[in-house]
Amino acid sequence: MAKLIHSMVRVMDLQKSLTFYHDVLALGERRRIEFDDFSLVYLGNQEADFELELTWNHGTEQPYELGNGYGHIAVVVDELAPVHAKALALGYQPKEIKSFYNGDTLVARFFFIADPDGYQIEVIERSEMFK
Repeated sequence: MAKLIHSMVRVMDLQKSLTFYHDVLALGERRRIEFDDFSLVYLGNQEADFELELTWNHGTEQPYELGNGYGHIAVVVDELAPVHAKALALGYQPKEIKSFYNGDTLVARFFFIADPDGYQIEVIERSEMFK
C-alpha cells in the first residue's frame, strides 16, 4: 500500500512563500536541503505527516506557468472564519466563504486563496466529511 508523503510546488520567492504558509495556514519548516542551484523546504504541522515541498530554483526570474491540469491543495481547519479574517488582515485576498450543498445536505464550508505564486489553496472547515 502506498502512503502519500508530500506534494511539491515551485516558488519564485522562498521567503514570501514561507511567510504565507506560516502566517495563513500555520505550516512550519520541518527541514531544508540546500543544493548549489536550488533549495528544498518541507512544510508541515502536528496535524499530519503529509508535507508540502517548496522548491526554490535559485535565479529564476520568470513566473512559473501553472498549467491547466493543476487544481488545488486542500487543508482543513477547525474554524473557517478566523483563518479567513487573518488572511484578509495580512493583506492576502481570500475568496468569500462558501457553503457547498448536495441537495439539502451541507457537504463543505470553504474558501479559496492563492499563495504568492498563484497556486490555489482550498481551506475547508472541519466536518464529518473532512477531518
